[in-house]
Amino acid sequence: MTTSILITGCSTGIGYYCAHALHNAGFHVIASCRKQEDVYRLTHEGLTCIQLDLNDEQSIANGFEQALKLCDGKLDALFNNGAYGQPGAVEDLPTKVLKQQFETNFFAWHTLTNLAIKHMRSHGSGRIIHNSSVLGLVALPFRGAYNASKFALEGLTDTLRMELIGTDIQISLIEPGPIASKFRENAKQAFVDNINIEDSPHRQDYLAQMDRLAAQRAPQPFTLEPQAVYKKLLHALTAKKAKPRYYVTFPTYFMGYLKRILSTSWLDKILIKNR
Repeated sequence: MTTSILITGCSTGIGYYCAHALHNAGFHVIASCRKQEDVYRLTHEGLTCIQLDLNDEQSIANGFEQALKLCDGKLDALFNNGAYGQPGAVEDLPTKVLKQQFETNFFAWHTLTNLAIKHMRSHGSGRIIHNSSVLGLVALPFRGAYNASKFALEGLTDTLRMELIGTDIQISLIEPGPIASKFRENAKQAFVDNINIEDSPHRQDYLAQMDRLAAQRAPQPFTLEPQAVYKKLLHALTAKKAKPRYYVTFPTYFMGYLKRILSTSWLDKILIKNR
Protein backbone atom coordinates (compact mmCIF):
# COMPACT_ATOMS: atom_id res chain seq x y z
CA MET A 1 0.00 0.00 0.00
CA THR A 2 1.34 3.45 -0.92
CA THR A 3 2.33 5.63 2.05
CA SER A 4 0.78 9.10 2.01
CA ILE A 5 2.58 12.09 3.49
CA LEU A 6 1.86 15.80 3.89
CA ILE A 7 4.95 18.04 3.76
CA THR A 8 4.98 21.74 4.60
CA GLY A 9 7.38 24.37 3.25
CA CYS A 10 7.99 22.81 -0.15
CA SER A 11 8.71 25.89 -2.27
CA THR A 12 12.50 25.55 -1.91
CA GLY A 13 15.25 23.78 -0.01
CA ILE A 14 14.64 20.73 2.16
CA GLY A 15 10.89 20.55 1.61
CA TYR A 16 11.24 20.89 -2.16
CA TYR A 17 13.90 18.18 -2.40
CA CYS A 18 12.17 15.75 -0.05
CA ALA A 19 8.81 16.14 -1.78
CA HIS A 20 10.33 15.25 -5.15
CA ALA A 21 12.51 12.46 -3.75
CA LEU A 22 9.66 10.78 -1.88
CA HIS A 23 7.41 11.14 -4.92
CA ASN A 24 10.05 9.45 -7.07
CA ALA A 25 10.40 6.72 -4.41
CA GLY A 26 6.70 5.86 -4.76
CA PHE A 27 5.19 7.75 -1.84
CA HIS A 28 1.90 9.59 -2.27
CA VAL A 29 3.21 13.08 -1.52
CA ILE A 30 0.97 16.04 -0.79
CA ALA A 31 3.34 19.01 -0.89
CA SER A 32 2.28 22.39 0.44
CA CYS A 33 3.43 25.97 -0.14
CA ARG A 34 2.35 29.34 1.20
CA LYS A 35 2.26 31.13 -2.16
CA GLN A 36 -0.12 30.14 -4.93
CA GLU A 37 2.54 30.69 -7.61
CA ASP A 38 4.71 28.04 -5.91
CA VAL A 39 1.74 25.67 -5.82
CA TYR A 40 1.37 26.12 -9.59
CA ARG A 41 5.10 25.59 -10.15
CA LEU A 42 5.28 22.35 -8.15
CA THR A 43 2.07 21.07 -9.73
CA HIS A 44 3.58 21.71 -13.16
CA GLU A 45 6.60 19.67 -12.04
CA GLY A 46 4.35 16.67 -11.41
CA LEU A 47 3.73 16.92 -7.67
CA THR A 48 0.39 17.05 -5.90
CA CYS A 49 0.61 20.44 -4.22
CA ILE A 50 -1.78 22.51 -2.10
CA GLN A 51 -1.73 25.99 -0.63
CA LEU A 52 -1.18 26.08 3.13
CA ASP A 53 -0.21 29.26 4.97
CA LEU A 54 1.33 28.47 8.35
CA ASN A 55 0.45 31.96 9.57
CA ASP A 56 -3.27 31.39 9.01
CA GLU A 57 -5.06 28.84 11.22
CA GLN A 58 -7.99 28.56 8.82
CA SER A 59 -5.59 27.90 5.94
CA ILE A 60 -3.98 25.15 8.03
CA ALA A 61 -7.36 23.53 8.71
CA ASN A 62 -8.42 23.83 5.08
CA GLY A 63 -5.09 22.49 3.84
CA PHE A 64 -5.22 19.49 6.14
CA GLU A 65 -8.77 18.70 5.06
CA GLN A 66 -7.74 19.00 1.41
CA ALA A 67 -4.78 16.68 2.04
CA LEU A 68 -7.10 14.06 3.52
CA LYS A 69 -9.30 14.16 0.42
CA LEU A 70 -6.28 13.81 -1.83
CA CYS A 71 -5.15 10.66 -0.01
CA ASP A 72 -8.63 9.10 0.13
CA GLY A 73 -9.14 9.81 3.81
CA LYS A 74 -5.98 8.21 5.21
CA LEU A 75 -2.86 10.27 5.83
CA ASP A 76 0.03 8.09 6.99
CA ALA A 77 2.65 10.72 7.77
CA LEU A 78 3.26 14.42 8.40
CA PHE A 79 6.60 16.16 7.83
CA ASN A 80 6.53 19.57 9.51
CA ASN A 81 9.25 21.49 7.71
CA GLY A 82 8.07 25.02 6.81
CA ALA A 83 9.98 27.58 8.91
CA TYR A 84 12.24 30.61 8.76
CA GLY A 85 14.93 32.25 10.90
CA GLN A 86 14.55 35.74 12.42
CA PRO A 87 18.00 37.10 13.32
CA GLY A 88 18.65 39.86 15.84
CA ALA A 89 19.68 40.28 19.47
CA VAL A 90 16.94 39.46 21.97
CA GLU A 91 16.83 43.04 23.24
CA ASP A 92 16.28 44.31 19.68
CA LEU A 93 13.42 41.93 18.88
CA PRO A 94 9.99 43.59 18.90
CA THR A 95 7.63 41.26 20.72
CA LYS A 96 5.36 41.11 17.68
CA VAL A 97 8.30 39.87 15.60
CA LEU A 98 9.02 37.15 18.15
CA LYS A 99 5.34 36.18 18.05
CA GLN A 100 5.52 35.94 14.25
CA GLN A 101 8.52 33.62 14.54
CA PHE A 102 6.61 31.35 16.90
CA GLU A 103 3.45 31.53 14.80
CA THR A 104 5.24 29.97 11.83
CA ASN A 105 7.84 27.78 13.51
CA PHE A 106 5.89 26.49 16.51
CA PHE A 107 2.18 27.23 16.85
CA ALA A 108 1.35 26.23 13.26
CA TRP A 109 3.25 22.98 13.72
CA HIS A 110 1.34 22.32 16.95
CA THR A 111 -1.96 22.89 15.13
CA LEU A 112 -1.04 20.56 12.28
CA THR A 113 0.38 17.94 14.63
CA ASN A 114 -2.81 17.84 16.71
CA LEU A 115 -4.90 17.47 13.57
CA ALA A 116 -2.64 14.64 12.44
CA ILE A 117 -2.68 12.86 15.81
CA LYS A 118 -6.48 12.89 15.96
CA HIS A 119 -6.64 11.49 12.43
CA MET A 120 -3.91 8.89 13.04
CA ARG A 121 -5.54 7.70 16.27
CA SER A 122 -8.70 6.98 14.30
CA HIS A 123 -6.69 4.82 11.87
CA GLY A 124 -4.43 3.24 14.49
CA SER A 125 -1.03 4.37 13.23
CA GLY A 126 1.06 7.17 11.76
CA ARG A 127 4.41 8.94 11.62
CA ILE A 128 5.08 12.57 12.51
CA ILE A 129 8.49 14.07 11.77
CA HIS A 130 9.55 17.57 12.84
CA ASN A 131 12.45 19.26 11.09
CA SER A 132 14.24 20.99 13.95
CA SER A 133 17.82 22.31 13.97
CA VAL A 134 21.18 22.18 15.70
CA LEU A 135 19.90 25.46 17.18
CA GLY A 136 17.31 23.41 19.00
CA LEU A 137 20.21 21.82 20.87
CA VAL A 138 22.48 24.81 21.48
CA ALA A 139 21.98 28.57 21.28
CA LEU A 140 23.94 31.12 19.26
CA PRO A 141 24.06 34.90 19.79
CA PHE A 142 21.71 37.01 17.63
CA ARG A 143 19.48 34.02 16.84
CA GLY A 144 17.30 34.18 19.91
CA ALA A 145 13.95 34.07 18.13
CA TYR A 146 14.86 31.03 16.07
CA ASN A 147 16.63 29.36 19.01
CA ALA A 148 13.55 29.84 21.18
CA SER A 149 11.17 28.42 18.56
CA LYS A 150 13.32 25.33 18.05
CA PHE A 151 13.96 24.79 21.77
CA ALA A 152 10.18 24.95 22.27
CA LEU A 153 9.67 22.47 19.43
CA GLU A 154 12.16 20.04 20.97
CA GLY A 155 10.38 20.18 24.33
CA LEU A 156 6.94 19.74 22.80
CA THR A 157 8.09 16.80 20.69
CA ASP A 158 9.80 15.05 23.61
CA THR A 159 6.60 15.42 25.62
CA LEU A 160 4.44 14.10 22.78
CA ARG A 161 6.71 11.12 22.29
CA MET A 162 6.07 10.02 25.88
CA GLU A 163 2.35 10.78 25.67
CA LEU A 164 2.02 8.65 22.52
CA ILE A 165 3.53 5.55 24.12
CA GLY A 166 0.98 2.77 23.78
CA THR A 167 -0.14 3.95 20.35
CA ASP A 168 1.37 3.15 16.97
CA ILE A 169 1.98 6.84 16.26
CA GLN A 170 5.72 7.51 16.14
CA ILE A 171 7.17 11.01 16.37
CA SER A 172 10.74 12.00 15.50
CA LEU A 173 12.97 15.07 15.32
CA ILE A 174 15.44 15.71 12.52
CA GLU A 175 18.19 18.11 13.60
CA PRO A 176 20.19 19.51 10.68
CA GLY A 177 23.09 21.89 10.79
CA PRO A 178 23.89 23.90 7.65
CA ILE A 179 21.97 22.67 4.60
CA ALA A 180 22.12 24.26 1.14
CA SER A 181 18.90 26.28 0.79
CA LYS A 182 17.52 29.81 0.74
CA PHE A 183 17.34 29.85 4.53
CA ARG A 184 20.17 32.35 5.01
CA GLU A 185 18.87 34.56 2.22
CA ASN A 186 15.41 34.66 3.82
CA ALA A 187 16.92 35.26 7.27
CA LYS A 188 18.90 38.21 5.96
CA GLN A 189 15.70 39.77 4.61
CA ALA A 190 13.91 39.23 7.93
CA PHE A 191 16.86 40.88 9.67
CA VAL A 192 16.68 43.97 7.46
CA ASP A 193 12.89 44.18 7.70
CA ASN A 194 12.49 43.81 11.45
CA ILE A 195 15.63 44.90 13.30
CA ASN A 196 16.62 48.54 13.90
CA ILE A 197 20.31 48.19 13.17
CA GLU A 198 21.35 51.82 13.49
CA ASP A 199 19.92 52.37 16.98
CA SER A 200 21.12 49.08 18.45
CA PRO A 201 24.00 48.70 20.93
CA HIS A 202 24.92 45.71 18.73
CA ARG A 203 25.27 47.86 15.61
CA GLN A 204 28.91 46.94 14.95
CA ASP A 205 28.19 43.23 15.30
CA TYR A 206 25.23 43.57 12.95
CA LEU A 207 27.25 45.42 10.32
CA ALA A 208 29.97 42.77 10.48
CA GLN A 209 27.35 40.04 10.04
CA MET A 210 25.82 41.86 7.07
CA ASP A 211 29.26 42.21 5.48
CA ARG A 212 29.89 38.49 5.91
CA LEU A 213 26.53 37.63 4.39
CA ALA A 214 27.12 39.97 1.45
CA ALA A 215 30.61 38.59 0.85
CA GLN A 216 29.71 34.92 1.04
CA ARG A 217 29.75 33.04 -2.23
CA ALA A 218 30.65 29.54 -1.04
CA PRO A 219 28.48 27.62 1.43
CA GLN A 220 29.24 27.57 5.14
CA PRO A 221 31.76 24.94 6.24
CA PHE A 222 30.24 21.44 6.55
CA THR A 223 27.17 22.44 4.51
CA LEU A 224 25.38 19.43 3.03
CA GLU A 225 22.76 19.15 0.32
CA PRO A 226 19.10 18.49 1.20
CA GLN A 227 19.63 14.85 0.28
CA ALA A 228 21.29 14.40 3.70
CA VAL A 229 18.02 15.31 5.41
CA TYR A 230 16.05 13.12 3.02
CA LYS A 231 18.02 10.03 4.05
CA LYS A 232 17.06 10.59 7.69
CA LEU A 233 13.45 11.38 6.77
CA LEU A 234 13.20 8.15 4.77
CA HIS A 235 14.41 6.13 7.75
CA ALA A 236 11.94 7.86 10.05
CA LEU A 237 9.14 6.96 7.63
CA THR A 238 10.06 3.36 6.86
CA ALA A 239 11.91 1.88 9.86
CA LYS A 240 9.91 -0.45 12.08
CA LYS A 241 10.94 1.74 14.99
CA ALA A 242 11.87 5.30 14.07
CA LYS A 243 14.57 7.04 16.08
CA PRO A 244 13.52 9.86 18.42
CA ARG A 245 16.28 12.07 16.96
CA TYR A 246 18.25 12.19 13.74
CA TYR A 247 21.39 14.33 13.62
CA VAL A 248 22.42 15.73 10.22
CA THR A 249 25.80 17.39 9.43
CA PHE A 250 29.01 17.39 11.45
CA PRO A 251 28.15 20.57 13.47
CA THR A 252 25.05 18.88 14.90
CA TYR A 253 26.94 15.76 15.97
CA PHE A 254 29.77 17.88 17.37
CA MET A 255 27.53 20.28 19.30
CA GLY A 256 25.44 17.42 20.65
CA TYR A 257 28.66 15.83 21.94
CA LEU A 258 30.02 19.05 23.45
CA LYS A 259 26.72 19.74 25.22
CA ARG A 260 27.03 16.41 26.99
CA ILE A 261 30.63 16.82 28.17
CA LEU A 262 31.19 20.55 28.73
CA SER A 263 30.00 22.93 31.40
CA THR A 264 27.65 25.70 30.31
CA SER A 265 30.35 28.36 30.64
CA TRP A 266 32.82 26.44 28.46
CA LEU A 267 30.19 25.70 25.85
CA ASP A 268 29.24 29.39 25.78
CA LYS A 269 32.85 30.34 25.03
CA ILE A 270 33.00 27.97 22.08
CA LEU A 271 29.64 29.05 20.68
CA ILE A 272 30.44 32.76 20.97
CA LYS A 273 33.77 32.23 19.22
CA ASN A 274 32.13 30.37 16.35
CA ARG A 275 29.03 32.50 15.92
